[in-house]
Amino acid sequence: MNGPVFVTGGSGFVGGALIDRLVADGRPVRALARSDAARRRVEELGAIPVAGDVLDADGLVQAMRGCSTVFHAAGMSRICVRDPRPMLRTNVQGSANVVRAAARDGMGRVVYTSSAAAIGERRGTVGREDSPHRGSYLSSYERSKHLAERRVLALAGELDVDLVCVNPSSVQGPGRTHGSAQLLMRLADGRVPALVETTLSVIDVDDCTHGHLLAEEHGVRGERYLLSGAALTAHEALALLRRVTGRPERVRFLPSRIASAAAATIEGAARLLHRETPVCRDAVRTLLHGHRYDGSRATRDLGLIYRPIEDTLERTLRWYAERGLIRPIPGSPGWSGSGG
Repeated sequence: MNGPVFVTGGSGFVGGALIDRLVADGRPVRALARSDAARRRVEELGAIPVAGDVLDADGLVQAMRGCSTVFHAAGMSRICVRDPRPMLRTNVQGSANVVRAAARDGMGRVVYTSSAAAIGERRGTVGREDSPHRGSYLSSYERSKHLAERRVLALAGELDVDLVCVNPSSVQGPGRTHGSAQLLMRLADGRVPALVETTLSVIDVDDCTHGHLLAEEHGVRGERYLLSGAALTAHEALALLRRVTGRPERVRFLPSRIASAAAATIEGAARLLHRETPVCRDAVRTLLHGHRYDGSRATRDLGLIYRPIEDTLERTLRWYAERGLIRPIPGSPGWSGSGG
């Protein structure tokens, strides 16, 4: 690909990993930065920061002028939100603005970071690129990503933009400390006394990054590619975690009705106190639904090879332990003894 690469969301987990890989590959990178903190972050990664916001349509045109590829990784990713409207604006309208700007600049290719949540598969089925949507949403986040993907694909067709979607499942790896990573850290410290029966699909951040680059090179215009390396039940995930850390020693599984009632109570109390909470009805509804995604198309059509989930877990937990985010684990600095 000729010309610089333009990245949105470069101060985030996925976008930052993309910049890191692109710079390592010797490609010049410009990155949208809407705050001083974001500017410093993308500079540290080796990209040239460009002040702007995905909600500023005209500014995007100027920011990406002369670039050959856009990686649109910006977006809000939160399950428990008191007001979903800012997330909808950012994820839907912001993504539409990126496509329009790419059309005005004659961009070579747009790789859009959608989400596996946009698939909307029915409960108990395996999510694939062609799965019929269930017609309802588990969360405001899922709704925003589904609507955003529909919008960008439609706009790309109307405006003749060469756009490819990648749909990562839960992206995990060293460097992630928010969202579902909080649950992983608490479990690794033995601080989660109860869970619900569920199935989780995950992808290593390095595999996710590689999948984006493969989509840029080999992806078919107007198509989407699920990026998902492993699917684990809650019991399988706990067994794997115990093999690595010896923790948690035991976890109680709550019946779905009790978990739902508890989430409603916690969410209600948080609203009364005008506080955010990591536990809400959307989060529990999503867990109870569970997700098992099939990421094999990315292997067949793009050439993406997934690493073992054990490798992802061990690298991630050691990164946490080295920074004091969790108690030491076997082989990490400060470790003494076994099983905690």
